[in-house]
Amino acid sequence: MLTLAFDTATDVATSALVDGDEVLAERTSRAQTLLEDVDALLRQGGAHPRELEALAVGVGPGSFTGVRIGLAAARGLALSLDLVGAGVSTLAALAAGAPEALPVIDARRREVFTLVDGDPVVLVPGELAVDGLTLVGSGALRYRSVFEERGALVPPDGDERHLPRARFHAALMGALGPVDAIEPLYLRVPDAERSVS
Repeated sequence: MLTLAFDTATDVATSALVDGDEVLAERTSRAQTLLEDVDALLRQGGAHPRELEALAVGVGPGSFTGVRIGLAAARGLALSLDLVGAGVSTLAALAAGAPEALPVIDARRREVFTLVDGDPVVLVPGELAVDGLTLVGSGALRYRSVFEERGALVPPDGDERHLPRARFHAALMGALGPVDAIEPLYLRVPDAERSVS
């Protein structure tokens, strides 16, 4: 199945064109250039947009704006190309790229998104039990000193395990359905809604 996969929930957007288990093309950039990346992936993979069969889109948690960009792009592509798709947790994609590690995403506001007993949560970095664990992701990098002081191992900054690689989204997607039914995974109220109340 020819699948276009992408995740824009973190500061580094990842995208991939995957045919079954084979990664035909892969890119890392920013959420703002997602549609340019899609075009480049299709060219690199030698595929026409009409050949796509499914979308696998990262649903967060992460940047509200980034998640919205990814979902809006997925909905536009699905509508124009008559595609089905599935949402994939950004934390699950990080975990798939580093099975021995705990995924930790920078949540801003001095918090992180991570998994506790397999469930996504938002925590203050100092509340996370990390002794003896390897941590990956933007939150692990931002709070490296806090986590290392508490006994965690954080791979070097350039290590690719810190990225929610879109190649894993295609493998992790569950049942396919209408893309407009895919829901974001925010874990907290957006800043704009907090400001209004």
